[in-house]
Amino acid sequence: MAKLRPMMLIPPLIFAGFVVMAGIGMFREDPEGLPSTLVGKMAPGLPEGGLEGFPPATSEMLASGQVTLVNFWASWCPPCRAEHPKLLEMQAAGMPIIGVNFKDQQGTAAKYLTEDENPFVGVGFDPQGRTAIDWGVTAPPETFILDGDGKVLFRFAGPLVGSDYEQRFLPALNEALGR
Repeated sequence: MAKLRPMMLIPPLIFAGFVVMAGIGMFREDPEGLPSTLVGKMAPGLPEGGLEGFPPATSEMLASGQVTLVNFWASWCPPCRAEHPKLLEMQAAGMPIIGVNFKDQQGTAAKYLTEDENPFVGVGFDPQGRTAIDWGVTAPPETFILDGDGKVLFRFAGPLVGSDYEQRFLPALNEALGR
């Protein structure tokens, strides 16, 4: 009979650890939501540079006195393209949206907004993703709801489409708007 070596126990223990972590994750209160440390705090700054040819995003826009959205997007991102019509629809309804383009190329991003229309009141350009890190963005698209003073009320990771948009984002937006 083979002798059991301590090193042979490491792979099953690692696997058991992954199983425990997955189990804990499955039974979280909101397994789909990603917690944000920014909710309830003032919004971080915006990139100093703007997307050439578009109005720049400024820090004053964060505390404009009205509910504002901050949307992190990229031209290479298919979910960003999927939510674009919804952003245009919200803009047409009067919702101020600040766009932060990140990890993208100036020319490609500008071409996208020129061809598919610009839903943003101001566009920040964050080619290295440093501003996205400050906001806690994990992947595009992500949208933040800010109150009139610039405090983060809600973070939504993913495209603004479908039932998740309707069941999680819209209620948070309506609450922020006092509806």
